[in-house]
Parts: sequence; C-alpha cells; structure tokens
Amino acid sequence: MTQVQAGDIINFVRPDGQTAPGQVFPASATAAPAVVLVQEWWGLNDQIRGVGKRLAEAGYNVLIPDLYRGKTASDADEAKHLMGDLNFPDALFQDLAGAVHTAKEYHGKVAVLGFCMGGALALAAAVHLEELTAAVVFYGIPPAQLADPTKLRVPLLAHFAEHDDWCTPEAVRTLEDQLRHATHEYEIHRYNAQHAFFNEARPEVHDPEAATTAWRRTLAFLARHLGSESTAA
Repeated sequence: MTQVQAGDIINFVRPDGQTAPGQVFPASATAAPAVVLVQEWWGLNDQIRGVGKRLAEAGYNVLIPDLYRGKTASDADEAKHLMGDLNFPDALFQDLAGAVHTAKEYHGKVAVLGFCMGGALALAAAVHLEELTAAVVFYGIPPAQLADPTKLRVPLLAHFAEHDDWCTPEAVRTLEDQLRHATHEYEIHRYNAQHAFFNEARPEVHDPEAATTAWRRTLAFLARHLGSESTAA
C-alpha cells in the first residue's frame, strides 16, 4: 500500500493464494496505522469511499476490500440480492483476512471498521482474525454460526440505533450479554436514531447528530488503540 494515490484499485493476496481487489485511501504519512473498511450491503460505492477519505484525512491508511467484485446496488432489492449471493465465510476468512494481513504488513497496527453487513463482518473479524488490533462496528451483528462474541480477540467499539428492525434492541442486549463474558474491552453506544443513521446518502434515515457523535467516538477509539497524529473529523 505504498506509493498509491487516493482511490487507486489494488489487488491483495488472500490466505488461499488468490487475489482480491480493493480500493485505497492513503494517509499523508505512510507510517500511519491502517483501517480496513467494510462496505454496507450496497457495495463499494461513493458513500463508502467518502468514509474512506474521511478516515485518511484523520490520519489512517485505508483499504476497502471490494467484496462484490465491482458490483453495486441502487435499491434495496438489488442490495438484498447481492448480499444473499455473498459467501460470508469466504468474505471473512479470505477477503478480510487478506486485507488485514496486507494492511498490517505495510502499516503495522490495523483496525477493521464496518457498517451494516460490513459491521457484522467487522465483528466476526474481531472474533477470528489474529492480526487485528481493534474493531469498530456500526449496526451489524453476525449470525451465531459465523462468530461467537464471547471469543472477542480485540477491543471493540459498537454503535447501534434504538429504532432498528435488523439489529433490534433485543439483539443488541443479547450481544452485550455475550460480550460481558469476553476478555477484551468493549463499548456499546445506542442512539435515538434509525438503522444506517450514519449514511448521509440516505436522507430518510440519516441522523446528523447521531452520526457526528458516533464519528467523534470512533476517532477517539482509533486514536487510543492505533495512534494517529491527526484529529481531523
């Protein structure tokens, strides 16, 4: 991930030896730590690229693995179809593992951060991927067969909405009960908002106040566990 420009597409090696595509947004300092950013069910679109740019401005080298291999969705039905076709174990143990390994090789400490579907994968990565330093989850909980939260490997920050029919308040309470048995620190924050409140491209659910607070907490958490010279928002 050296000598790349913002928005460049790279290919990284997965544990099985295959290559996978990803998009990079480098920090101004190549020695800065890294964040592997995981897409929502919409795919690697302009909105998730915007998050990557913000993280780079905050002092992190960003790699976004393209789990859909160039495909993006413009409506919920299409997004549901793309997510339904995704092989989640392959995405976790091959794409994300390869992305984390690549980021760690070049930049040392690395966190994973994901939204919605990507949030579920980020939490699963926090359970399974040994090379991670920390994880941030926005409104995503993996199915039990993919990850056991009691086996959390790294510090976790999780953001959830109180008005969410996927990661329901009941599901979040269950997750919190499980995390109490984990040996690593965790933070769970709840917001008086709807699912996808961080996504400014969806004005029907976007909550600027909740998004601003969640972003501030995220940058503070990343700085604490990864370190960064920048405090850009």
